[in-house]
Amino acid sequence: MTPHLFSFGHGYSARALSRLLRTEGWRITGTTRYAAKAEALRAEGIAPLVLPGDDSAPALGTATHLLVSAGPSAAGDPALAALRPALDAVAPALKWMGYLSTTGVYGDHAGGWVDEDTPLTPATKRGQLRVEAEAAWQAFAAETGLPLHIFRLAGIYGPGRGPFAKVRAGTARQIIKPGQVFSRIHVDDIAQVLAASIARPNPGAIYNLCDDDPAPPQDVLAHAAHLLNLPEPPREDWDSAEMTPMARSFYAESKRVRNDRIKDELGVTLKYPDYRVGLAALLAEEEAG
Repeated sequence: MTPHLFSFGHGYSARALSRLLRTEGWRITGTTRYAAKAEALRAEGIAPLVLPGDDSAPALGTATHLLVSAGPSAAGDPALAALRPALDAVAPALKWMGYLSTTGVYGDHAGGWVDEDTPLTPATKRGQLRVEAEAAWQAFAAETGLPLHIFRLAGIYGPGRGPFAKVRAGTARQIIKPGQVFSRIHVDDIAQVLAASIARPNPGAIYNLCDDDPAPPQDVLAHAAHLLNLPEPPREDWDSAEMTPMARSFYAESKRVRNDRIKDELGVTLKYPDYRVGLAALLAEEEAG
């Protein structure tokens, strides 16, 4: 039987995974909220569903694998709410389910290290909603036998999501907050970790997805400028910098995230083990057109 991935919230990371799976003959159904995006998905060989509106039950009924990457809201997890009636029937038949969460569930650790066993103490409302969504999916999996895997993603970058455009435009700023570090992950490494988990399912498993080099955000911008042979972006103190509430909230947490489990259990070798390798590859892709 042809494997069939049902992807709820078929966005940036899910599209990277679908590019891998389609080369292996997979059938992929992806949901979106917008009819215009549905046509873009169709052009990529994805069978689109617009939700709410389209009936998801027939596609879900033939799915062998389920990926959820849509974020939760104060009303709860949209995928669980929308799919639960059909999932109740097909959950035990699925071979794998992946839920894309965030390392924001760990909260602030003042630059210290965290792993998958670190208690969840989110420092932001977004992080708390993810903790609640993870718990809701875990409870549903315990109830139905759904083969759930949770993936906690660090900051995502990749094609179209690199720092080069802002550095070239002169709009990038180095926000300096002493001791601040972030972990990050290239989207292609997200895709290969998900593919590795699909090949080696371990229901109940939780994985951190990040590279090997947590780093201050200003170091990444400075390196991008060096690669472009441009001056470093101006430096601004975090306390006085003008930032949106959303942007400022990212600086509420500082931690280094361990990724040993994806290597030890899934045998993953990262394509982009640090931002230097990742940015160099992005720039080469851009220059190649």
